[in-house]
Amino acid sequence: MTVLVRDFRTEDAEAVTALRRVCIPYQVVTEELLLFGVATANPAKKYRLLVAEEEGVIIGTAHVGIAYESSEPGQSSVTPHVHPGRRGRGAGALLLRTAEEHLADEGATSVCAWVIDEPSSRAFAEKRGYRPSRGAHFQRLDLARAVLPEPPPLPPGFVLRTAGDFAGNPRPLFEADAESTSDEPSDISTALDDYEDWLHTTWNDPSLDRDLSTAVVAADGRVAAFTAVVTDRATTYVTGMTGTRRAFRNRGLAKLAKSDSLRRARAAGYTDAFTSNDGDNGPMLAVNKWFGYEICASEVRYVRTLG
Repeated sequence: MTVLVRDFRTEDAEAVTALRRVCIPYQVVTEELLLFGVATANPAKKYRLLVAEEEGVIIGTAHVGIAYESSEPGQSSVTPHVHPGRRGRGAGALLLRTAEEHLADEGATSVCAWVIDEPSSRAFAEKRGYRPSRGAHFQRLDLARAVLPEPPPLPPGFVLRTAGDFAGNPRPLFEADAESTSDEPSDISTALDDYEDWLHTTWNDPSLDRDLSTAVVAADGRVAAFTAVVTDRATTYVTGMTGTRRAFRNRGLAKLAKSDSLRRARAAGYTDAFTSNDGDNGPMLAVNKWFGYEICASEVRYVRTLG
């Protein structure tokens, strides 16, 4: 049977969504989100969504793009996934090769791929010249049954708000996100310095649940801490980002934000809560363990030099 790789088409949305839900059940994947990502990708990203097809059936996908927010030029990424029942037929290798050729043509000198931490996936990456770098963990909380710990008291002068309360001016959330993201452990430094791009790709993300995303706001109006949440609008709740600005750290504000959001999510009927953290992000791993999250999968970042 012949496997071919091509670019995503709008009519592929249902099949790609179903496939990616099988491959990455701990993330939010919807047709709306896939179409949004393709339609709104920053031109600097040189983004392509590739699909692998066998006899008319989509059996694999890969997100491909330049890390345009990195301060180090030439960085790029690819995230290939192949249906577990269709592996070993060349789809993964063809997706990866097509992605690498595209990225090299666009000036990339290095490409990274997050690989599930299990023997066959790691062997696949290493056989193709990728070297392991750092790890990360996906974690799950049974939100329907979990006994959530009591949150720390809200310090005087601080208030809780939802992201929806910032609809008229989300810049304070952008500023908190930019500062927190720049401090996250990573091999690729990220600088969120383009407010318009952030509005376009993050604030307007259709999976962002502004009602369940919580901000802890200081008396001067600054967002001191926040948790940004994406959902499938049904049962699955995923923490996209939790952060605290440097001036407000070590006061339990991240716990406050997450606690408020999780409680409101459970009241809204969400049953499965997921999050992910870099393996070196000790503070957030500790916060999530405090809530009762348990590791459900791990992955390793692999890197290959192009050219």
